[in-house]
Amino acid sequence: MKITGVILAAGKGTRMRSAIPKVLHPLAGKPIVWYPIEVTRQVTGHKPVLVIGYGAEAVRQAVGEAADYAFQEPQLGTGHALTQVELILRGNTDFILVVTADMPLFTSETLSQVVQTHSGSQASGNPAPITILTLITDDPSDFGRVLRDRDGKVLGIVEEESATPEQLTRNELNTSVYCLNADWLWEALPRIPLSPKGEYYLTDLVGVAVSDGRMVESVTIRDASQAIGINNRVQLAEAEAVMRRRINQAWMLAGVTLIDPGSTFIESDVKIGEDTVIWPNTYLHGSTQVGKGCVLGPNSILRDTQIGNHCRVLASVTDRAILEDEVEIGPFARLRKGAHLGQGVHMGNFGEVKNSYLGPGTKMGHFSYLGDTTTGPGVNIGAGTITCNYDGVRKHPTEIGADAFIGSDTMLVAPVKVGDGSVTGAGAVVTKDVPPNTLAVGMPARAIRKLVKRD
Repeated sequence: MKITGVILAAGKGTRMRSAIPKVLHPLAGKPIVWYPIEVTRQVTGHKPVLVIGYGAEAVRQAVGEAADYAFQEPQLGTGHALTQVELILRGNTDFILVVTADMPLFTSETLSQVVQTHSGSQASGNPAPITILTLITDDPSDFGRVLRDRDGKVLGIVEEESATPEQLTRNELNTSVYCLNADWLWEALPRIPLSPKGEYYLTDLVGVAVSDGRMVESVTIRDASQAIGINNRVQLAEAEAVMRRRINQAWMLAGVTLIDPGSTFIESDVKIGEDTVIWPNTYLHGSTQVGKGCVLGPNSILRDTQIGNHCRVLASVTDRAILEDEVEIGPFARLRKGAHLGQGVHMGNFGEVKNSYLGPGTKMGHFSYLGDTTTGPGVNIGAGTITCNYDGVRKHPTEIGADAFIGSDTMLVAPVKVGDGSVTGAGAVVTKDVPPNTLAVGMPARAIRKLVKRD
């Protein structure tokens, strides 16, 4: 039986007080809508249909080919939203799994249980046309209440604003997750009554099924964290805390040590190798990948960075950088876009590298800047070294050869080359190429003698 996910994402989300569509606000580094898209794809094996409305073009650009699309305009409720997918899905699927984009914390295990329960009911004499997911909790605010008879059979769902005082005391809530028989759905949708607000609600499908003498199946959970709905930024922060806890727990179970999980922030696309230790106040963003046996932090920020094995990043910031194996940086180092540190590079405090390659074993102790630079292996960069790579119009390259020794406070005025094994004196201003194995000193620097080639 083919199952297709439908994700309701057309609402404006006015309580977010934002020009950004609600479903595009970030949650653990991804748009909110990404999580229901991924989990429904895992459960059904197919990409879902996303019902969009407000901010439709922005949502479509963010999601891309991960979903098919139906457009809801005007937005006349969740029942009306499902009528927009009929042209896409009629005759093309057997079951429909409906979730809302602003409830991104349901797990694949929970949604699979809903689908399995619904599938299992089809073999009975009175197959259920609809299965609902409910939550038992003592904090029922903003949720519809599930109504049952004395035998526990589902009779209906009443929205909170329409519930009687007695109904409001019930602690079984509707989570807005449904699995439905597609053929029955297309026949039932026109029978949903218009609400006093002028909208059509999916919850009323339960009443339609009961009035036809059909069974309504249900799956009940008690984990309230899965049912957090994001309508404002307070709830967004609550969902962020849940997602961060899940991510951190998964990495600890995979062999990563988090000294203080509560102050460690790891986004959903990050990858980390075994035996890496992460100290407090460390942030791993975007597509960052970390090898085995590394030590990160405390107080480090890594974004879209690739880190090899056995590296150390202490109180430093990296952005779209590459660190090969056994690299050490920090404290207070900064790697900008295009920085690439070869194996065994050491970069000390208050150093900055941008769009540059440092060859294996190169040492850049402290207070230096390298931009648009390539160094060979075994280079020593003295304290205060600066590459003057920008002339006000264009960026220019600097090349430093293998085993060169750049003296403290050297200024390398690009474009310029320092040959293999060469040395610059302290305070040198290098405006012309320095041949291999040559000592250059002064302002501007002059080659004063050849050096004996070092082993």
